[in-house]
Amino acid sequence: MDLPLNALRAFAVSARHLNFARAADELHLSPTAVSQHVKNLEARYGVRLFHRLPRGLALTDEGRAILPAVAASFERLAESLQQLRDGCPRETLTLGVVATYAVGWLLPRLAGFQAACPHVDLRLQTHNNRVDLAAEGLDAAIRFGDGHWHGTQAVPLLQAPLAPLCGPTLAARLRRPQDLMDVPLLRSYRVDEWDRWCAAAGVRVPPLRGMVFDSSLALAEAAAQGAGVALLPAVMFQRDLAQGRLVRPFEVEVAVGRYWLTRLASRPASPALASFEAWLTAQTLTGNGPQAV
Repeated sequence: MDLPLNALRAFAVSARHLNFARAADELHLSPTAVSQHVKNLEARYGVRLFHRLPRGLALTDEGRAILPAVAASFERLAESLQQLRDGCPRETLTLGVVATYAVGWLLPRLAGFQAACPHVDLRLQTHNNRVDLAAEGLDAAIRFGDGHWHGTQAVPLLQAPLAPLCGPTLAARLRRPQDLMDVPLLRSYRVDEWDRWCAAAGVRVPPLRGMVFDSSLALAEAAAQGAGVALLPAVMFQRDLAQGRLVRPFEVEVAVGRYWLTRLASRPASPALASFEAWLTAQTLTGNGPQAV
């Protein structure tokens, strides 16, 4: 496509200054030349882009309509040229992350990833473990489960067994697992978690009724505020445990899944995703980086 780049640049700079003379100073042209570029652009597309006023310019509706696209295009072009100068092209990685993992494990370590891979611009979107990679335009997603999601390739990350957590006042009433019969048990949308934990603890399942949460972060906050006892991945709430907002009354835990890095099996990993996967796997294996405490 034959685009009038000089005229579009003259329009974008003039729109920023709303003055041909100031635009001319920036472009190292004469005001007449800038004005002519804009006139040529208007003539080419049969629209007026500016109202010429005694003391400057004002954008017409047509000028306001195209300005964001024109300005953004020149910004992206400048960024691309800067990457060539730097000798390392930048890449964008769009990642969906289950919110519990994002807050409890990933965010405290992201500075390490930025230092290791400064050429990758990471875009995070949190979710509650329900995610559609293709529909949401994600390069990859971190989620919790058994690793079996149709059409995906899954790389195992952190194991995170569930344990009962609650606020300190309620914890003082819990001396043995049987005491759970007398307190509210908070639940997630995974309906069998308490059944499996009670089987591991050797006690019968208390009556399960009351609040159900689709977010472990909300579940943990409700437990910290005294609403009941929640089954949570304790490794993701080390900060709250260290601060005493949450207490772990029993050591019994149950594994119902782990965290996985997933991507569409039909789409090869980009260099940015390969870099992130290598960094993330190394961090998971070694435990390097600042801890979430």
